[in-house]
Amino acid sequence: MKDYITIIGGGLAGCEAAYQIAKAGIKVKLYEMKPVKFSEAHSNENLAEIVCSNSFKSNLLTNACGLLKEELRRLDSLLIRIADETQVPAGQALAVDREKFSKRVTEEIENNPLIEVIHKEVENVDCSEEIDSKNGIVIIATGPLTSEKLAKEISKITGEDKLYFYDAAAPIISKDSINFDIAFYGNRYDQEKKKDESIETWKERQKEQEKSYINLPMNQEEYENFWKALVEAEVVTLHDFEKREIFEGCMPIEVMAKRGIDTLRFGPLKPVGFDDLRTGRRPYAVVQLRQDNSEGTIYNMVGFQTNLKFGEQKRAFSMIPGLENAEFVKYGVMHRNTYINSTKLLDETYNLKSNPNIYFAGQITGVEGYVESISSGMVAALNAIADFKKMNFKSEELNYYQNKIVFSENTVIGALAKYISTENDKFQPMNANFGILPELEGKKIKDKKERYMKLAERSLKNLK
Repeated sequence: MKDYITIIGGGLAGCEAAYQIAKAGIKVKLYEMKPVKFSEAHSNENLAEIVCSNSFKSNLLTNACGLLKEELRRLDSLLIRIADETQVPAGQALAVDREKFSKRVTEEIENNPLIEVIHKEVENVDCSEEIDSKNGIVIIATGPLTSEKLAKEISKITGEDKLYFYDAAAPIISKDSINFDIAFYGNRYDQEKKKDESIETWKERQKEQEKSYINLPMNQEEYENFWKALVEAEVVTLHDFEKREIFEGCMPIEVMAKRGIDTLRFGPLKPVGFDDLRTGRRPYAVVQLRQDNSEGTIYNMVGFQTNLKFGEQKRAFSMIPGLENAEFVKYGVMHRNTYINSTKLLDETYNLKSNPNIYFAGQITGVEGYVESISSGMVAALNAIADFKKMNFKSEELNYYQNKIVFSENTVIGALAKYISTENDKFQPMNANFGILPELEGKKIKDKKERYMKLAERSLKNLK
């Protein structure tokens, strides 16, 4: 058995994992291919390089990402501590000086006597002399821009023909925020009123429909106002390397709309197969929402992959009848992202089911965002530590380490781990949001801030 734990990838997840493992007194070999080789998005030689925004999002406990940061602070997260130390003014958000942040993380990791940083591109996980997942624990934290050679190796060890790849994802909405005076459940063609069926019988039948889809009918005026807002909305500028790939296999809804005012009505918003419960007639257009988690608490917008700026998504999509007060737990994104089918491959500790010596962490698992990546690195590391001590320590010390460390689903750390490891045929990367946490017991709290604070209090109590 190897006397160290191997980590592949020196990003946010890999560095957090390395720190946690070294803190437990275990040696780490951390492989990072920079500066020998850079991905298309990376540019400096430091570890934990931040390539997009310098914001770690809100610090408020009434924000899911703010709560996640507080959970990590209480677990002594190195990267959140350094983010706090290198923050710049950003109101209620935690934003960092990206150069100072990466430099400080690099210093902490490189100056730790238990961590050896090896600048080398890894191509093989289980056959080399040093990296051997048959005789040692390996954490793969190579991110969404995993090198081509290692991507092929990951496909081999996971038994999947290819890694998942998405260049666009639709927004996801909290079901509680949908206006059901307008919206109705049901699948296409089961929604039309039958000949000679009374209005009352028809409406009663709709109540019995499957709840996998929610439908939002629009009249002509509502549709044309929405279409106008959509085509005039501002879009995000893509990296050059993403432009080459994204538009070949995916059509953003705003691009589709610009092809003509009726294009969407013959595409994702086609009204065929539906009648509006308010009028008993076929609507002018219909937006469909599809259930996104097994609990049915969040729904994604079918066909709404988009490159609009987040504020523009909120403005335009809230014009859809039934979504006027929508809570967007995840906005649509459009960029390159490579990840594994975690819902099939991993458990709630980010451990590979087919090889208990291998863990994954970071965005390659399907968590999305800086803080979420750090969270996955924390969970993978704590469980890798437990496995290592179980394998190497004396028998009387095994009791503490014999079980997996699974975080409560009432915490954001645990809810993210559960989301990426729960079977889901429509799996796409997920960021921290309150929609993936179990609902509060008892009387429903209508005030959003009060409800979120109660969820935060429950989370921190469970974290103890």
